[in-house]
Amino acid sequence: MDSSVDYTATRYEDIRFTMTRQIRSIWMISREYGELAGAGGIKDMVCQLSRALGAGTARSVSVVIPLYGFIDPEKHGFLPLEDPLAPGKPLCIPINMNQPDRSIREEAGYYYKQDGQVRLYLVDAVRFREKKSIYTYTTEEAQGSEWKKSSAGHHDYFAMNVLHQKASLELMIALGAKVDVIHCHDGHTGLLAALIREKSGYISYFRGTGCLVTIHNAGYGYHQEIADIPYAVSITGLPVRVVESCQLERKFDPLLVAGVYALVNTVSENYARELQETVQDSMTGWLGHELKRRHIVLEGVTNGIDPRSFPPKVFPGVAEKMHFDPADPKDTLSGKKRCKNELVRLTGGSFHRVAGYGRLSGDSDMVLLTYVGRLNEQKGVDILLDALPQLFAATPGVQMLVLGSGWTEIEDRLVGMTTLEAFKGRLCYLRGYDPDLANQIFAAGDFFVLPSRFEPCGLTDFMAQLYGNLPIAHLVGGLVKVIDGKTGIGYDDNSARGLVDAIERALALSDKKKRRMQLRAVQTIHERYTWSKVMHKYLDLYRKSMP
Repeated sequence: MDSSVDYTATRYEDIRFTMTRQIRSIWMISREYGELAGAGGIKDMVCQLSRALGAGTARSVSVVIPLYGFIDPEKHGFLPLEDPLAPGKPLCIPINMNQPDRSIREEAGYYYKQDGQVRLYLVDAVRFREKKSIYTYTTEEAQGSEWKKSSAGHHDYFAMNVLHQKASLELMIALGAKVDVIHCHDGHTGLLAALIREKSGYISYFRGTGCLVTIHNAGYGYHQEIADIPYAVSITGLPVRVVESCQLERKFDPLLVAGVYALVNTVSENYARELQETVQDSMTGWLGHELKRRHIVLEGVTNGIDPRSFPPKVFPGVAEKMHFDPADPKDTLSGKKRCKNELVRLTGGSFHRVAGYGRLSGDSDMVLLTYVGRLNEQKGVDILLDALPQLFAATPGVQMLVLGSGWTEIEDRLVGMTTLEAFKGRLCYLRGYDPDLANQIFAAGDFFVLPSRFEPCGLTDFMAQLYGNLPIAHLVGGLVKVIDGKTGIGYDDNSARGLVDAIERALALSDKKKRRMQLRAVQTIHERYTWSKVMHKYLDLYRKSMP
């Protein structure tokens, strides 16, 4: 038997590639992971992809995230990591974090635990421990400080990113890990590839290691760029030529660095195309076009989803008569209608971790439109709010339920709209977020509205479809996976009028047509978008990234 072939591969393509390059050790560097630390879709992608890669194979998958102040490591089953060279003593590594005018070192310790087939590591440092949220200051932190603002980004965001990346590399070296691929996520880890190719302490150790950087969102605010060039040179330790040559809009840009030193992908094929071929790239500061000018091609892989994470039982303690399965052609979804009735009833009371404004009518024949997500310009929530008066005036049998938080002006506008006489009994806003409540809304809703101005991938359309909640989506970025008239309703005119027209098309669907679309949507997810299938595209990118 040829020892150079991985006979655990399940596809011809795997065997063909693994005859020359086997991927045995993968390290994920991320600011988020599953329920441990999450703020957006990154947490799901990193967690579910890692588990899929490690399931039933000889591959070793490790994930490194910071130990934030809201994480109790012992409570979550983590143990202090021992120093391999000093048994019985915790591993503690000094990390160079120099300023332009002085040398500085910050201590990094580590915790670890085994999460199924995934090895999880936490980087323990004062800079992380003092943070109560992943990316922004909390209300509690703002109340205790004159200069910290609630929901504002951390003032030392760049230092946090550098410390995380350097501490992750030092951990691999301390453990003597033979690393095939380092998979970095977003601009927060975009410098790592340059560190292992340019810094003398890393070049030799990682000379055979590939690096992939996944851009989850290339929009303004996600680059993690910095304008202070001398500071960037000092704290990263990168050569001046690297920092000077990787600037976008006169700022040192980690996503541009990633394009120069690593293989880079976005979280959908269409988003990658938009960034390098369309004016949608203007929303990134023209990052995609700058990469294209440098002959750097963005790869695209649409995110997957784990359907097992969205079980039919979403209301605790209720009878099985409320269960339903959109994938079963024999299921009439009577349980889904009962879920809607229950959720509508609950809108008159209080919810865990969210504040409720307005309530919905108890009329079970009314169509329930839903939205779950961030309330900001990117998501087009302002377009939705502009559309509601037109929609409600034209179609009396429709009501709307919104769950989420974000821009204060949008939140305040929603709260005000719930008090309007024309909206009473038809609009409910739940400010905040709770994952269980989100699933209840997915299960109860008839249609899920997605008027995004840009959308790298989008996962809520998948989540809604798994509960028989058909998306009404602006066909941009990753939302083009919604097939108009087949798995949802898609539209191109992303104005209030365009959204109303799309909703009216959805309302005109016959029950028979709607049921066929619900079946097709779930079937498509299982055929194309589970992580067990999507991970093979990442394995191909890992091989492509290797030196």
